[in-house]
Formats: sequence, C-alpha cells, structure tokens
Amino acid sequence: MYIEKIASDASLQEAFDIRKSVFVEEQGVPLEDEFDEFDQLDGQCQHILVSIDHKAVGTGRIRAVDGVGKLERICILEPFRKLGLGKVIIHSLEEIAKDMRLSKVKLHGQTHAEGFYAKLGYHTASDAFMEDGIPHLLMTKQLN
Repeated sequence: MYIEKIASDASLQEAFDIRKSVFVEEQGVPLEDEFDEFDQLDGQCQHILVSIDHKAVGTGRIRAVDGVGKLERICILEPFRKLGLGKVIIHSLEEIAKDMRLSKVKLHGQTHAEGFYAKLGYHTASDAFMEDGIPHLLMTKQLN
C-alpha cells in the first residue's frame, strides 16, 4: 500500500476517476455536484491517493474551513473496501490537519458510516440531513 499527497495532475485525475466511480456511478450523485472549485492543486485543499500494487483505489481531501479541518470526498473502490483503507485515509487526513496546525476536524459522513467514524473518535454533531440525495451526519473530532 502506498499513500501520497497528490502533487500532479495525473494523480489528481486518478482521484477523480475513483470519485466518479464511487459517488457518481455507484451512488447516483450528479456529476456536476461531485466536482467543485476545490478540485485543483492550488493549495485550497490537500488531496491524498491510496494505491495498492500500483493501482489507485482510494482518495480523500481536506481543507480548512473557519479554522477547522474539513475531511471530504473520502471513498474507496468497492473491491478494496474491507482492507482497512478507510481508516488509513482518515488518519492520513488527520495528520495533514495537524501539520496545518488545526486542532479539530469535521466531516459530513453518510449515515450508514456513522459507526465507522465513531470507532475512529468522531462524535455525531447533527441530526441527519440530505446531501446529494444521500442522508448524512455532521461528525467532529478533537485532535491531540
């Protein structure tokens, strides 16, 4: 397994391909809603890519929003979901948050993943809300 902070357009495109596969094709998120102004290598976001045997299989990003690290676009290709990569992605993004001197992170997690995030120390901070037609929860975590 290899984790990289995305620094090239080619790696960013691999992350986009994963997101399109998971969010657009699998979960039905409209293509125009999946990609936004933060999907660039301009420093507003830090994107990561997880590869196994030289195949990109997972991704996520973090950006600072009002002094809090917001973890976003976390996904893994279906055949690779039971390998613990979600935990790897979350921990990698949290380390980036610490490097950014952020002491708190948050995310909009799909409701079915609430237990996964809770095991990683996240606390539910909202009732369920709809985002791109999928129920989500705001979850937060204080970093050490």
